[in-house]
Amino acid sequence: MDAKVFGVNTIVYDERSDKMIHETFVATDPQTAYVEAVKKYGKEIKFVSARQIRHSDGTLRSEISISVPKTLFMEKSFGDQSHQTKVLEANEESILLEELQVLKKQLSLMKEDMLDSDESILKKVKALFMKKGIAEVWLDEILSTLLGADILEDETLLASYLLEEIDESLEIYEENLSEAKVIMLVGPTGVGKTTSIAKLAARYAYMMDKPYKVALVNLDNYKVGAYEQLAHYADIMQIEHVLVDGVSGFLESLGRLHDYDVILVDTAGMSPFDTKKFVKTVEYVQAKMQKKAEVSLVLSATVKYEDMDDIYKNFSFLNINSVIISKFDETKHFGTLLNFMLLYKIPMSYFSIGQEVPDDLLLASKEYLLERFIGDFNEG
Repeated sequence: MDAKVFGVNTIVYDERSDKMIHETFVATDPQTAYVEAVKKYGKEIKFVSARQIRHSDGTLRSEISISVPKTLFMEKSFGDQSHQTKVLEANEESILLEELQVLKKQLSLMKEDMLDSDESILKKVKALFMKKGIAEVWLDEILSTLLGADILEDETLLASYLLEEIDESLEIYEENLSEAKVIMLVGPTGVGKTTSIAKLAARYAYMMDKPYKVALVNLDNYKVGAYEQLAHYADIMQIEHVLVDGVSGFLESLGRLHDYDVILVDTAGMSPFDTKKFVKTVEYVQAKMQKKAEVSLVLSATVKYEDMDDIYKNFSFLNINSVIISKFDETKHFGTLLNFMLLYKIPMSYFSIGQEVPDDLLLASKEYLLERFIGDFNEG
């Protein structure tokens, strides 16, 4: 088995025999590595292979592989455990589990060695992505798969690889109006829910391959002017608009609007700590509707990550189907938003890129988001 290791021994099964175990010794030269093997097992070892390998710091190491009986390996590695060895031989699954734990620890050491190399290209690229808002935990998970790869020696290729991984990890919620549905927009105060609803209403009613019958339902009895703002848009577009109070009134209104293709629901904006409004919103979302119900979280591209995290944790109990990103026009830094989408893996449905209704609404696009991130990234 071919394994790249630096400064540690590797232990693997000999696939040709379940009685033998391969172990690899690494040193500055083959003689020293062989002496280490003999020192551990004596001269009754079977030589398998030898080669030179290059460490991440550029220095050369010599590696030899030897094969030893499993009983000898258990004795030298764990002491005199003849009784336990018999038990393990009767249970190959347990043996494999123990050896996998050893490999896991060694792999962890190798990852740390690679990821913490002081002046490596990897560290420079990683630092740049972190500076632009991408979390270290996500980067380490991706980079740890590149142990020994040539790409670690090319800064441009490594950055391109990470951008491709970001693209692969992002998810899109496909627009589908093939069946009648209720779409509820939720989110914190001032994030742009009402304007987003107006844009969606105009899109569904006038800008699709066919005109859909759209109605607006307003549940926001808290924000001053919320009803009037949505009523203004509804009047311009000649779309049905209903203000309701309470779950029973909500369900009654949905019953009256049963023949509509899309019912867009504007909920009350709230902070992540507003328990009263949150409980009320949950009651609406969990109401037994006749139509398919979807919940979209409206999230501003300008919010810092800690607030995004609080917002998601608060609204995730509503079983979020997708995220609508608002206020694209108010920032040029998209790393925080990208990081949020990568860590929580929530599909994106629409981007709101300005205040104009209906023009400033786009279907969510990985390419659109990444182009803006790369624009900021290139400044680094």
